[in-house]
Amino acid sequence: MPISAYHQRRPELAIAQPAELLEIIQGQEHLTLALCRDHEPYLVTVNYAYDTAERCFYFHCAGEGKKIDYLKANPIVWGQVLEDGGYLAGRCDHAYRTVQFRGRAEFVEGLEEKRRALALMIERLEPDPEPVKARLLAEGRVKKVTIVRVRVLEMTGKHGNS
Repeated sequence: MPISAYHQRRPELAIAQPAELLEIIQGQEHLTLALCRDHEPYLVTVNYAYDTAERCFYFHCAGEGKKIDYLKANPIVWGQVLEDGGYLAGRCDHAYRTVQFRGRAEFVEGLEEKRRALALMIERLEPDPEPVKARLLAEGRVKKVTIVRVRVLEMTGKHGNS
């Protein structure tokens, strides 16, 4: 069955507004990616920056290892950003909002794009980003880091009892 043939079973729980999807993405620190190689799944959780203009996520990682091997074998990924509102006692339910996406992973090679992606991550996560940027965005350090860009191909959202 083609991917687009699936639909959400409970459409009343769908989040369709791009502004709300972006709010969830910007409000969380981690995303989980589902990778697959040779019919073997692998999950990995990373911190990230999201570039709204480019409609892509960036994360950094080691230049070798299981995650890299999986991404090189199959660049198509599924991801999720979860806003966990907690268990609702007495209701046997859970409050949450999620963003799910299908994307294509690419390794960023250009020095300036690496620097821009790292700056986005630092600005997003650091309470005082300037000293960290001054230290980590030097050319010698940027050359050594592995940056992955995940271009979003499709994105949906869902909420439950928030």
